[in-house]
Amino acid sequence: MSENSNEFAKTFLIHNKEGKPERDKPWIFRTYGGHTNPKATNELFRNNLSRGQTGLSIAFDLPTQCGYSSDHAIARPEVGKVGVPINSLEDFRILFDQIPIDKMNTSMTINGTSMWLLSLYVALAEERGVSPSVLMGTTQNDIIKEYLARGTYIYPPDASIRLIVDMYEYCLHNIPQWNPSNICSYHLQEAGATPVQELSFALATAIAILDAIRERKCFNEEEFETSVGRISFFVNAGMRFVEEMSKMRAFTDLWDEINRERYGVKNHKIRRFRYGVQ
Repeated sequence: MSENSNEFAKTFLIHNKEGKPERDKPWIFRTYGGHTNPKATNELFRNNLSRGQTGLSIAFDLPTQCGYSSDHAIARPEVGKVGVPINSLEDFRILFDQIPIDKMNTSMTINGTSMWLLSLYVALAEERGVSPSVLMGTTQNDIIKEYLARGTYIYPPDASIRLIVDMYEYCLHNIPQWNPSNICSYHLQEAGATPVQELSFALATAIAILDAIRERKCFNEEEFETSVGRISFFVNAGMRFVEEMSKMRAFTDLWDEINRERYGVKNHKIRRFRYGVQ
């Protein structure tokens, strides 16, 4: 191997106990799904898992996203339409019936009520004798994006940031393999933003979260760097090919610069821009 190849291996590859590079684990295969009721969604999940899916990605209906019970008059026309309705721990028992949550990587596309749904997941784990510390997954939990693009917000912006930070504090100390939030610039462009505006608002949200984490002083320096490494982004890729490619490169460079210069993050692996594109 050349010197450059050796450096690449040291930086990017997983190494075994003998120090030899191994292949990375394959990415998680999961379809975004949820409909009608918890039982029907459980059947969908179990069928997908039996056919090779390796994780879960849960879609919740609008009443669940907005904090309404399914029997509320406003909620009734939307129950089960764009995702699974969840009203209680019993619904989670049905949703995850015969699914080993201690071995599952579960993504919840939920924002304003993310802290409640994660608490149900933790309660279900404890009920099954599973330690929350082994749970793996992500709550989208970008409540600010709900103001900017989707409209399913519940709380004022300041309270929303506080709730996001609450999730970071709880997850890092209790569910270390859980990603507390996924910052979604994707929805901003769908709501009319340009690629430049998409980038700007997403990074501003990330800065607001990290500033709030620092002000709370709930982490030591090492834990703070870990929280930085838990931030990921969901990015739009539109039709403006050259501009979109430039945006992706700018996202990567700016995120590295922000974490290095503003927050003093020394570990270059933690400063990486973690993102998915649609």
